[in-house]
Amino acid sequence: MASPVLFSIIESPLHPDFSSLFARLGYQVVELTSTRKAVSQLKKQRPDVVVADFVYAFSNNYSGVHISNLDVFLMSMQKFAPGTPVIILAAAAELEHAQKMRNICPIEAILPFTVTQGEVERVLQGVRG
Repeated sequence: MASPVLFSIIESPLHPDFSSLFARLGYQVVELTSTRKAVSQLKKQRPDVVVADFVYAFSNNYSGVHISNLDVFLMSMQKFAPGTPVIILAAAAELEHAQKMRNICPIEAILPFTVTQGEVERVLQGVRG
């Protein structure tokens, strides 16, 4: 049986290193350094779970259409990987904005960057059943 695939989208310097946790839980990790790369990978490979950094778009070139770095990726998830659990990591000051991602697709959990490995592990165990 193949290992479940976890997309780890890391765009924030606040992102903790969960590589040992993911390995211990048996995930094949695809580490991506931008949502643009994540969308490209999503077209080739369906993840079993996604752990992604949320970066609020305080100012952007999208005329207020997009909320964050994750908008396009989450919209693409609806087409290429519907129902895939998504865990969002966000700075405490951006948690309110991160909640808006629930309007795009179901989000398993939104956790602040003070998140521990234990907290992430509990969510991952919940999505695996």
